[in-house]
Amino acid sequence: MLEEYGLQRVTLDLPFRLDHVNCFLTEGENGWTVLDAGLHNEQTVKRWKAELHGKNVTDIIVTHYHPDHFGYAGGLQAEHGAQVHMSEIDFNAALNAWDEPFLDELSNNYLLAGIPETEAEKMLHNTRKFVPIVTPYPKVDHFLKDGDIITIGKYEYKVIATPGHSDGLVTFYNSEKNMLLSTDHILPKITPNISYWFHGDPNPLARYLESLDNIKKLDADLVIPSHGDPFHGANDRIAEIMAHHDERLDQTLASIGRGNSVYEVRKKLFQKELTVHEMRFAVGETLAHLEYLRYKGECNRELSEGRYWYYL
Repeated sequence: MLEEYGLQRVTLDLPFRLDHVNCFLTEGENGWTVLDAGLHNEQTVKRWKAELHGKNVTDIIVTHYHPDHFGYAGGLQAEHGAQVHMSEIDFNAALNAWDEPFLDELSNNYLLAGIPETEAEKMLHNTRKFVPIVTPYPKVDHFLKDGDIITIGKYEYKVIATPGHSDGLVTFYNSEKNMLLSTDHILPKITPNISYWFHGDPNPLARYLESLDNIKKLDADLVIPSHGDPFHGANDRIAEIMAHHDERLDQTLASIGRGNSVYEVRKKLFQKELTVHEMRFAVGETLAHLEYLRYKGECNRELSEGRYWYYL
Protein backbone atom coordinates (compact mmCIF):
# COMPACT_ATOMS: atom_id res chain seq x y z
CA MET A 1 0.00 0.00 0.00
CA LEU A 2 2.79 2.46 0.86
CA GLU A 3 4.37 2.07 -2.59
CA GLU A 4 1.49 4.14 -3.97
CA TYR A 5 2.89 7.07 -2.00
CA GLY A 6 6.53 6.41 -2.82
CA LEU A 7 7.17 5.28 0.74
CA GLN A 8 9.20 2.30 1.88
CA ARG A 9 8.75 1.33 5.52
CA VAL A 10 11.89 0.30 7.40
CA THR A 11 10.87 -1.20 10.74
CA LEU A 12 13.73 -1.23 13.24
CA ASP A 13 13.82 -3.35 16.39
CA LEU A 14 13.91 -1.64 19.79
CA PRO A 15 15.11 -3.21 23.07
CA PHE A 16 11.98 -2.10 24.98
CA ARG A 17 8.43 -3.29 25.57
CA LEU A 18 7.54 -1.08 22.59
CA ASP A 19 9.75 -3.23 20.43
CA HIS A 20 9.86 -1.42 17.08
CA VAL A 21 9.85 1.93 15.32
CA ASN A 22 8.75 2.57 11.74
CA CYS A 23 11.19 4.67 9.76
CA PHE A 24 10.65 5.45 6.09
CA LEU A 25 12.72 5.71 2.94
CA THR A 26 11.72 7.69 -0.16
CA GLU A 27 13.38 8.45 -3.48
CA GLY A 28 13.35 12.01 -4.84
CA GLU A 29 14.75 13.67 -7.96
CA ASN A 30 18.23 14.11 -6.51
CA GLY A 31 18.52 11.16 -4.14
CA TRP A 32 16.98 9.39 -1.18
CA THR A 33 15.38 10.76 1.97
CA VAL A 34 15.34 8.95 5.32
CA LEU A 35 12.45 9.75 7.66
CA ASP A 36 13.62 9.03 11.23
CA ALA A 37 16.73 7.05 12.06
CA GLY A 38 16.28 4.72 15.05
CA LEU A 39 18.72 4.25 17.90
CA HIS A 40 22.46 4.50 17.36
CA ASN A 41 23.32 0.89 18.12
CA GLU A 42 25.06 -1.90 16.21
CA GLN A 43 21.82 -3.49 15.03
CA THR A 44 20.49 -0.24 13.58
CA VAL A 45 23.80 0.63 11.90
CA LYS A 46 23.88 -2.76 10.15
CA ARG A 47 20.26 -2.47 9.05
CA TRP A 48 20.72 0.96 7.50
CA LYS A 49 23.92 -0.12 5.75
CA ALA A 50 21.92 -2.86 4.06
CA GLU A 51 18.91 -0.68 3.26
CA LEU A 52 20.98 2.24 1.93
CA HIS A 53 23.66 0.28 0.05
CA GLY A 54 24.27 1.98 -3.29
CA LYS A 55 21.82 4.81 -2.54
CA ASN A 56 22.66 8.50 -2.54
CA VAL A 57 21.08 9.78 0.69
CA THR A 58 20.58 13.54 0.44
CA ASP A 59 18.20 14.26 3.32
CA ILE A 60 17.27 13.01 6.78
CA ILE A 61 14.01 14.17 8.34
CA VAL A 62 13.69 13.76 12.12
CA THR A 63 10.13 13.95 13.46
CA HIS A 64 11.15 14.53 17.09
CA TYR A 65 14.06 14.20 19.50
CA HIS A 66 13.22 10.91 21.24
CA PRO A 67 16.05 8.36 20.95
CA ASP A 68 14.23 5.87 18.71
CA HIS A 69 13.74 8.60 16.08
CA PHE A 70 16.70 10.94 16.59
CA GLY A 71 19.42 8.59 17.88
CA TYR A 72 21.21 7.60 14.67
CA ALA A 73 20.52 10.83 12.74
CA GLY A 74 23.99 12.18 13.46
CA GLY A 75 25.62 8.88 12.55
CA LEU A 76 23.70 8.66 9.27
CA GLN A 77 24.59 12.25 8.45
CA ALA A 78 28.28 11.54 9.04
CA GLU A 79 28.03 8.41 6.87
CA HIS A 80 26.25 10.02 3.92
CA GLY A 81 26.82 13.76 4.17
CA ALA A 82 23.05 14.31 4.12
CA GLN A 83 21.18 17.39 5.24
CA VAL A 84 19.15 17.03 8.44
CA HIS A 85 15.72 18.61 8.94
CA MET A 86 13.84 18.79 12.26
CA SER A 87 12.10 21.35 14.46
CA GLU A 88 14.30 23.81 16.33
CA ILE A 89 12.36 23.16 19.55
CA ASP A 90 13.21 19.48 19.54
CA PHE A 91 16.79 19.93 18.42
CA ASN A 92 17.33 22.17 21.44
CA ALA A 93 15.49 19.61 23.59
CA ALA A 94 17.91 16.93 22.40
CA LEU A 95 20.93 19.07 23.24
CA ASN A 96 19.50 19.53 26.75
CA ALA A 97 18.04 16.10 27.56
CA TRP A 98 21.35 14.25 27.84
CA ASP A 99 23.55 17.21 28.77
CA GLU A 100 25.50 16.89 32.02
CA PRO A 101 23.99 19.91 33.83
CA PHE A 102 20.47 18.58 33.20
CA LEU A 103 21.45 15.07 34.25
CA ASP A 104 23.06 16.45 37.42
CA GLU A 105 19.75 18.12 38.33
CA LEU A 106 17.65 15.08 37.45
CA SER A 107 18.33 13.23 40.72
CA ASN A 108 17.00 16.19 42.67
CA ASN A 109 13.89 16.33 40.49
CA TYR A 110 13.26 12.63 41.09
CA LEU A 111 13.53 13.19 44.84
CA LEU A 112 11.08 16.11 44.59
CA ALA A 113 8.70 13.66 42.92
CA GLY A 114 8.92 11.47 46.03
CA ILE A 115 10.92 8.67 44.41
CA PRO A 116 13.05 6.74 46.93
CA GLU A 117 16.75 7.64 46.61
CA THR A 118 17.89 4.16 45.53
CA GLU A 119 15.25 4.01 42.82
CA ALA A 120 16.00 7.57 41.72
CA GLU A 121 19.66 6.66 41.21
CA LYS A 122 18.67 3.67 39.07
CA MET A 123 16.47 5.92 36.93
CA LEU A 124 19.25 8.46 36.51
CA HIS A 125 21.67 5.70 35.50
CA ASN A 126 19.12 4.45 32.96
CA THR A 127 18.90 7.93 31.44
CA ARG A 128 22.68 8.25 31.21
CA LYS A 129 22.84 4.96 29.29
CA PHE A 130 21.08 6.69 26.39
CA VAL A 131 23.96 9.09 25.71
CA PRO A 132 25.93 6.74 23.39
CA ILE A 133 22.80 5.77 21.43
CA VAL A 134 21.82 9.38 20.65
CA THR A 135 25.26 10.69 19.75
CA PRO A 136 26.93 12.09 17.74
CA TYR A 137 24.35 14.83 17.43
CA PRO A 138 23.57 15.88 13.86
CA LYS A 139 24.13 19.32 12.40
CA VAL A 140 20.64 20.53 11.53
CA ASP A 141 20.61 22.26 8.16
CA HIS A 142 16.94 23.25 8.11
CA PHE A 143 14.51 23.77 10.96
CA LEU A 144 11.03 22.54 10.09
CA LYS A 145 8.27 25.04 10.85
CA ASP A 146 4.52 24.70 11.11
CA GLY A 147 3.02 25.31 7.67
CA ASP A 148 6.13 24.41 5.66
CA ILE A 149 5.50 22.44 2.48
CA ILE A 150 7.95 19.60 1.82
CA THR A 151 8.11 16.73 -0.66
CA ILE A 152 8.16 13.20 0.73
CA GLY A 153 8.10 10.49 -1.92
CA LYS A 154 5.54 11.22 -4.65
CA TYR A 155 3.61 13.96 -2.87
CA GLU A 156 3.86 17.28 -1.12
CA TYR A 157 3.03 17.46 2.59
CA LYS A 158 2.23 20.28 4.95
CA VAL A 159 4.30 20.28 8.13
CA ILE A 160 2.00 20.45 11.15
CA ALA A 161 3.41 21.15 14.59
CA THR A 162 1.77 18.76 17.06
CA PRO A 163 3.34 19.35 20.50
CA GLY A 164 2.53 16.96 23.32
CA HIS A 165 4.46 13.73 22.95
CA SER A 166 7.40 16.09 22.57
CA ASP A 167 7.34 19.87 22.46
CA GLY A 168 8.55 20.03 18.86
CA LEU A 169 7.05 16.91 17.29
CA VAL A 170 5.89 17.40 13.70
CA THR A 171 3.44 15.46 11.54
CA PHE A 172 2.97 15.64 7.77
CA TYR A 173 -0.37 15.99 5.95
CA ASN A 174 -1.10 15.44 2.25
CA SER A 175 -4.42 17.05 1.32
CA GLU A 176 -4.59 15.46 -2.14
CA LYS A 177 -4.82 11.96 -0.65
CA ASN A 178 -6.18 13.09 2.74
CA MET A 179 -3.30 11.17 4.30
CA LEU A 180 -1.39 11.85 7.51
CA LEU A 181 2.10 10.74 8.46
CA SER A 182 1.21 10.83 12.14
CA THR A 183 4.65 9.97 13.53
CA ASP A 184 4.11 9.45 17.31
CA HIS A 185 1.17 11.84 17.61
CA ILE A 186 -1.55 9.28 16.82
CA LEU A 187 -0.89 5.54 17.14
CA PRO A 188 -3.34 2.75 16.25
CA LYS A 189 -3.16 0.45 19.28
CA ILE A 190 -1.51 2.33 22.15
CA THR A 191 -1.77 5.89 23.40
CA PRO A 192 1.42 7.93 22.91
CA ASN A 193 3.30 8.58 26.12
CA ILE A 194 2.67 12.14 27.30
CA SER A 195 5.24 12.93 29.97
CA TYR A 196 6.75 15.91 31.69
CA TRP A 197 10.51 15.26 31.65
CA PHE A 198 11.50 18.17 33.92
CA HIS A 199 12.24 20.40 30.94
CA GLY A 200 10.27 22.17 28.24
CA ASP A 201 6.56 22.92 28.31
CA PRO A 202 5.32 22.43 31.90
CA ASN A 203 1.86 21.28 30.74
CA PRO A 204 2.45 18.81 27.89
CA LEU A 205 -0.92 17.06 28.22
CA ALA A 206 -2.75 20.34 27.54
CA ARG A 207 -0.62 20.86 24.45
CA TYR A 208 -1.28 17.29 23.31
CA LEU A 209 -5.05 17.59 23.60
CA GLU A 210 -4.90 20.90 21.72
CA SER A 211 -2.84 19.21 18.99
CA LEU A 212 -5.40 16.39 18.70
CA ASP A 213 -8.12 19.01 18.22
CA ASN A 214 -6.02 20.66 15.53
CA ILE A 215 -5.50 17.40 13.62
CA LYS A 216 -9.16 16.49 14.07
CA LYS A 217 -10.10 19.42 11.81
CA LEU A 218 -8.40 17.62 8.89
CA ASP A 219 -10.59 14.52 9.21
CA ALA A 220 -7.71 12.52 7.69
CA ASP A 221 -8.52 9.14 6.18
CA LEU A 222 -5.29 7.15 5.96
CA VAL A 223 -2.93 7.42 8.93
CA ILE A 224 0.64 6.12 8.74
CA PRO A 225 2.17 5.96 12.25
CA SER A 226 5.69 5.45 13.59
CA HIS A 227 4.59 2.46 15.69
CA GLY A 228 2.07 -0.10 14.45
CA ASP A 229 0.43 -0.45 11.06
CA PRO A 230 -1.35 2.12 8.87
CA PHE A 231 -5.06 2.52 9.55
CA HIS A 232 -8.08 4.47 8.34
CA GLY A 233 -10.08 7.04 10.28
CA ALA A 234 -7.94 9.52 12.21
CA ASN A 235 -10.90 11.09 13.98
CA ASP A 236 -12.21 7.80 15.34
CA ARG A 237 -8.82 7.11 16.87
CA ILE A 238 -8.55 10.67 18.19
CA ALA A 239 -11.89 10.21 19.99
CA GLU A 240 -10.58 7.02 21.62
CA ILE A 241 -7.36 8.70 22.76
CA MET A 242 -9.24 11.68 24.21
CA ALA A 243 -11.58 9.33 26.07
CA HIS A 244 -8.56 7.50 27.48
CA HIS A 245 -7.10 10.72 28.88
CA ASP A 246 -10.44 11.77 30.35
CA GLU A 247 -10.55 8.45 32.19
CA ARG A 248 -6.91 8.74 33.23
CA LEU A 249 -7.46 12.23 34.61
CA ASP A 250 -10.39 10.95 36.69
CA GLN A 251 -8.18 8.13 38.00
CA THR A 252 -5.38 10.59 38.78
CA LEU A 253 -7.71 12.87 40.69
CA ALA A 254 -9.04 9.93 42.69
CA SER A 255 -5.47 8.74 43.40
CA ILE A 256 -4.53 12.03 45.04
CA GLY A 257 -6.87 11.24 47.90
CA ARG A 258 -6.10 13.38 50.93
CA GLY A 259 -2.70 14.19 49.47
CA ASN A 260 0.08 12.28 47.74
CA SER A 261 3.47 12.56 46.06
CA VAL A 262 3.96 11.93 42.35
CA TYR A 263 5.50 8.56 43.19
CA GLU A 264 2.55 7.43 45.32
CA VAL A 265 0.03 8.48 42.67
CA ARG A 266 2.12 6.61 40.10
CA LYS A 267 1.83 3.40 42.15
CA LYS A 268 -1.95 3.64 42.00
CA LEU A 269 -2.05 4.37 38.26
CA PHE A 270 0.57 1.81 37.19
CA GLN A 271 0.09 -1.29 39.31
CA LYS A 272 1.99 -3.85 37.23
CA GLU A 273 5.71 -4.45 37.72
CA LEU A 274 7.81 -1.99 35.74
CA THR A 275 11.39 -2.01 34.50
CA VAL A 276 13.54 0.99 35.44
CA HIS A 277 13.06 2.33 31.90
CA GLU A 278 9.29 1.94 32.16
CA MET A 279 9.32 3.56 35.60
CA ARG A 280 10.76 6.73 34.07
CA PHE A 281 7.88 6.87 31.61
CA ALA A 282 5.28 6.09 34.29
CA VAL A 283 6.57 8.88 36.55
CA GLY A 284 6.67 11.32 33.63
CA GLU A 285 3.13 10.46 32.55
CA THR A 286 1.79 10.68 36.11
CA LEU A 287 3.43 14.08 36.54
CA ALA A 288 1.94 15.31 33.24
CA HIS A 289 -1.56 14.37 34.38
CA LEU A 290 -1.08 15.90 37.82
CA GLU A 291 0.20 19.14 36.35
CA TYR A 292 -2.69 19.28 33.87
CA LEU A 293 -5.11 19.03 36.79
CA ARG A 294 -3.16 21.63 38.76
CA TYR A 295 -3.19 24.13 35.89
CA LYS A 296 -6.95 23.59 35.58
CA GLY A 297 -7.34 24.39 39.27
CA GLU A 298 -8.60 20.89 40.17
CA CYS A 299 -5.75 20.17 42.58
CA ASN A 300 -2.99 22.02 44.39
CA ARG A 301 0.72 21.45 44.97
CA GLU A 302 3.08 22.46 47.75
CA LEU A 303 6.65 21.62 48.70
CA SER A 304 6.71 19.70 51.96
CA GLU A 305 9.64 17.84 53.54
CA GLY A 306 11.66 17.89 50.33
CA ARG A 307 8.97 16.63 47.98
CA TYR A 308 6.03 17.95 46.02
CA TRP A 309 2.71 17.17 47.63
CA TYR A 310 -0.48 17.24 45.56
CA TYR A 311 -3.79 17.71 47.33
CA LEU A 312 -7.39 18.58 46.49
